[in-house]
Amino acid sequence: MSDNLEQLRKENEVLDIFCNLVSIPSPSLKEDKVIDWILNFCKANGINGRKDNYGNIYIHVPATDSTKEPIMLSSHMDVVGDDSPINIYLDEEGFIHAKGRTLGADDKVGVACALMLAKDISQGLTLHTDPLLKEKENLQSHGGLEITLTRDEETGMSGVEHVEFDKILSKYILVCDADKLGQLQISGASYTNAKIIVKGLKGGHSGIDIGDESRLNAAKLIAELLAEFPQGVFYKDETGVITSCNLGAIVAGGIQNSVASIVEKGIKTNDYITEIMKKTSTNIINVLGMASYSIRSASIAKENELKALMSSIVDKFNKKYEGLAEASIEFEFHLLPFEKAPDDRIEKVHTEACNRAGIKNDISSFHAGAETHIYCQHKNSKGETFMPVLLGLADVYNMHSAAEKVDYKTLLKGYEVIKNTFIVFNEQ
Repeated sequence: MSDNLEQLRKENEVLDIFCNLVSIPSPSLKEDKVIDWILNFCKANGINGRKDNYGNIYIHVPATDSTKEPIMLSSHMDVVGDDSPINIYLDEEGFIHAKGRTLGADDKVGVACALMLAKDISQGLTLHTDPLLKEKENLQSHGGLEITLTRDEETGMSGVEHVEFDKILSKYILVCDADKLGQLQISGASYTNAKIIVKGLKGGHSGIDIGDESRLNAAKLIAELLAEFPQGVFYKDETGVITSCNLGAIVAGGIQNSVASIVEKGIKTNDYITEIMKKTSTNIINVLGMASYSIRSASIAKENELKALMSSIVDKFNKKYEGLAEASIEFEFHLLPFEKAPDDRIEKVHTEACNRAGIKNDISSFHAGAETHIYCQHKNSKGETFMPVLLGLADVYNMHSAAEKVDYKTLLKGYEVIKNTFIVFNEQ
């Protein structure tokens, strides 16, 4: 199918840009080669692109009408994988793959569409795509287009953390990094860890001291406490799950000697839980139990409500076992939530853009983290808080694996969507 792919690349420039990009290895913090390719593309096409102090790329296509608002696209240049050679191919079903490794469609779909739009606007963006409309009609009046292409999204999001936010003109940011064509995700969950500790104030021997009712077992107590905590979905609305919590791990009981033995003997296994349980001590009235939770929420108010509930359960426990045991809970923030923007302009624009492309969009909330979470915490050059959304411009399957593939037809349709989005945004 290599001949077919070459022909498709000749017929569709956005596909050619994508194939060039994914053929360049760019693991996190090793994006130099793809950065060079993008800057050369900008130079060859008269596009104003530069590299900032961290290696992110900033592109600006000036407005032809200064009264119109600018808009920004954002995508990341790094991929999951290493810097070994990449050989791409097209299968009989129309999917592009990389032989024996990750393709990097996450997020080179977004990068390719952004570069194609910058070129098209610079050269006169055609308003229609219908081949029956033979007269070319260009978008004459538009606000500026800004594009930020970041490094290191996959491992630490250090690229977006180093974006020069105070130099950006746009308020609305379209982060082109979702994995399904037509997706518009308008909020995303935070990520907070909770650590719960239960201490029994007296230990003892499970034979000699078992009749002493003041010697409470911390392993049993933490199980009792956790049974009162919520698990799974805490709050959802029409866009999906908004707030949830999940029990990650419980550690309690007589595991000290067992773990010490594993370390001493250098035992290697894929199942340490079973290995630890082989030699746990059962003759101890345990004095310590610990558990970890993850909390995710696209609403600060709902996250605070969940935290307050968990804290109240701990307080109730401490009153019940005062003088016999004590519990504590600590919350550790990792990522602030990306909350829904206060206006729905982009939702309306995207809906119309998809209609013109002949597809229906899917507006939802997503229960994970992305660069949207960083943008919404910052302000632009005018002091306006950014209003980001997360867009999908192609159907990408099996991301981050050797089975990753992208449906090339959806990529072509995705470019039509992002092009229409810019047009509709400037019609308003």
